[in-house]
Amino acid sequence: MKRDFVKFPLHVIFHPFDGFWDMKYERKGKVRVVLTILALLILTLILQKQFSGFLVNFYDPRDLNSLNDIIYTLLPFFLFCVANWSITTLMEGEGKFKEIVMATGYALLPLILLNLPMTFISRIMVSEETAFYYMMNSFAGIWFIYLLFVGIMTVHQYTASKTVITMILTVIAMGIFVFLGTLAISLGAQIWYFIYDIYRELIFRT
Repeated sequence: MKRDFVKFPLHVIFHPFDGFWDMKYERKGKVRVVLTILALLILTLILQKQFSGFLVNFYDPRDLNSLNDIIYTLLPFFLFCVANWSITTLMEGEGKFKEIVMATGYALLPLILLNLPMTFISRIMVSEETAFYYMMNSFAGIWFIYLLFVGIMTVHQYTASKTVITMILTVIAMGIFVFLGTLAISLGAQIWYFIYDIYRELIFRT
């Protein structure tokens, strides 16, 4: 249990090639660990918006909504996983959907390990030190992208160039899914209002 939640995730982010290989072929990754990482990431984003120092926090407290933080974290995560699975299925990728979810989830860990402590450190920073805050946030983002790249490359057994192409196509697929989803919701709303208007018309005439 301790290895699942502490030792192996740290092994993945510090030794990504070995870690993702073990995750795929030694079955050392756990979905429950990924769900825990997602929950911690959501908590990190909420705390970051609410408790960051005023020098780096530009959010209006009146506009904060934890439900939106949950949606805007989980939706892109699973949208990326579905889009990547869809693209790699057509490009002879060896990764299963579960492996894509786990690789993406483990890659998120640096965003928690760096951004969460920086949230509270920012409360005691002076203006000259805010550059360090932004540098650490940027480093966390770069670390995440690197881990995601290695994870996708490993689970699908791609070359680096094919992984780059796959990632670009995944982002495009995500955009297409969002467009189709928005279109479907808009069309569904119009159909609903049309039926509702007909219903009201029939009620008022009887």
